[in-house]
Amino acid sequence: MNNEIVNRVAKSGLVTIDLADYAPNVEILELDLKDFLFQGHILKEKDFRESLKRFDFTVYENKVAAVFCSNTCIIPMWAFMLAASHLDAITSEVYAGNKETVFQKLFLYNLENINPVEFKNKKVIVKGCSQIPVNEALYITITKKLKNSVSSLMFGEACSAVPVYKNTR
Repeated sequence: MNNEIVNRVAKSGLVTIDLADYAPNVEILELDLKDFLFQGHILKEKDFRESLKRFDFTVYENKVAAVFCSNTCIIPMWAFMLAASHLDAITSEVYAGNKETVFQKLFLYNLENINPVEFKNKKVIVKGCSQIPVNEALYITITKKLKNSVSSLMFGEACSAVPVYKNTR
């Protein structure tokens, strides 16, 4: 009798995807427009323009900027455009939303750019636990991206995978 320990998972041909591997690896800094408003709530065009001109945008150099307003107030769309025009020359990218929203946008972008051919006819497990928080939109995106390429798609770990999709052709 052979007492050799065999790693059946390694021999199974399973491919494990950790969504954390697709997380954006960039520094995202927020620009809160409330800081440029009169009393944090009212946009006075002349004052708004002047405060943007005086603001030191160098902290955003080669970073991703997330432009939003944390106060509940009415801000015209041109105010976001004006802020973006100041940021665009110095940042790597400018997006609307707070830091978390922009992080999720970039994360989704990375997943949407996966080449599904790399997983053609393979058994794929998408890890359920990750080093970073992964929301349901990311799991939906990876499912839609891979479903028509893989032979099977599972969620979890090899020892306790939950079947999600199996190609029956």
